[in-house]
Amino acid sequence: MTAAVHLVDDDDSFRKAVGRFLRTAGYRVLTYETAADLLAQLPLTVPGCVVLDVRLPGMSGPELQQCLIERGADVPIIFLTGHADIPVSVRTIKAGAEDFLIKPVEGKLLIEAIERAIASHRIDQGRSGEIAAVRALFEQLTPREREVFQLVVHGKLNKQIAHELDITERTVKAHRQSAMEKLKAHSLLEMVFAAENLGILSRSDRHAMLARSLKEEPSGTNGSG
Repeated sequence: MTAAVHLVDDDDSFRKAVGRFLRTAGYRVLTYETAADLLAQLPLTVPGCVVLDVRLPGMSGPELQQCLIERGADVPIIFLTGHADIPVSVRTIKAGAEDFLIKPVEGKLLIEAIERAIASHRIDQGRSGEIAAVRALFEQLTPREREVFQLVVHGKLNKQIAHELDITERTVKAHRQSAMEKLKAHSLLEMVFAAENLGILSRSDRHAMLARSLKEEPSGTNGSG
C-alpha cells in the first residue's frame, strides 16, 4: 500500500511545489490549506504522516497536533516552519512530533524525515493490531483467571497467589494454565508481553519482573516454590 503524505500549508505555491516533489518520489500526496480541511478527512487509516506548517490561519499547527492526539489519530507529524522557534519546536517534539524542520528544507532531508515517520506509523499500526488481538483473547478469561494472570505477571509465586486469593495452590495452577491457553501463551515470557500489550505492565515493570523471575523460578514457569 502506497504511503500517504498529508501536507498542510496555507502557502499555495509551496503546497504545489512540495506536492509535485513528493509525488515524483513515489508518495500519495493529499494537500490541505487549513487544519480544518485535514480534520474533515479523519480517520487517516493509510500508513503515512502529516507534514504540517506551524503557522496556519485559524487553528495553528501545534493546536492541530493536540486535536489529533485528543481524537486518537496517532499519525506521525513532521513540522515545517519558516521561523526558528525553539520553545515551539521543543513543545511539539515533547507532544510526539517526529521532526521539526526549517523552511526552505532540502528535499533529501524531507524525504528522510518522511521515511522515518512512515516506518514509525507502520510499526504503530502493527502494534495496534497486536494489542487488539490480545484484548480479544483477554476478554475470554474468567474474573478469577484475570486475577491470577495479573498476579502471575507481577511476579507472584503460585503459593503467594493462593494465600492472597484464599484458594489452594492446585486451583491457582489450574487457573494459570487455563489463562495461558486462552491467551495462547506458551511461557511466562509470553504472558508478560501480553500483560504489557494490555497495559497491565509497563516496559520497565516487564524488565524488572522478568529479572526477578529468573532468580525465583529457574526451573520453569510453574512458580510453585
